[in-house]
Amino acid sequence: MTQSGDVLLVEDNHADVQLTMHIMAEENAAYRVHVTRDGEQALNLIFGHGPYANAPQPIFALVLLDLKLPKVNGFEVLKQIKENPSTKALPVVILSSSNQVRDVDSSYEFGANGYVQKAVNFEEFSDALRRIAEFWLGANLRPSPALFKEQENETATGSLKTAPIVPSGRAEQNR
Repeated sequence: MTQSGDVLLVEDNHADVQLTMHIMAEENAAYRVHVTRDGEQALNLIFGHGPYANAPQPIFALVLLDLKLPKVNGFEVLKQIKENPSTKALPVVILSSSNQVRDVDSSYEFGANGYVQKAVNFEEFSDALRRIAEFWLGANLRPSPALFKEQENETATGSLKTAPIVPSGRAEQNR
């Protein structure tokens, strides 16, 4: 079964972005990788808000999410993705330099599908990214885009009660 979709990389470290883009292109060139540098930009892209309100909305196959982000942190991005019916089944893998138990546990509590500590060593980090891509973009079968559309329609017609997605107050002040 051929799967399609895009990858969203939410990362503010330039070197990590470059390495991840290189590995993802090597592993599966069929996937387009979108990069956002902060949590607010990621939420706007995912939910079609702000500068992305009138742009075609990508269908994401995977989100690679750093935790320590400007504007809106990774935990808040993760919570908003997993609390929204139209995105709750979207696989989110945390890529963080942290190996703190509280960060790992909080990520899973908020709905992360995986947690990978960024290796300092280039080869180890490359290997981890390859394994992530191999599983999440290759072996893993994802729900069809129709599932997300059905949930969006239920939300729009009021069948499901959900809170609106709103970036942090600080992000609102920047507009």
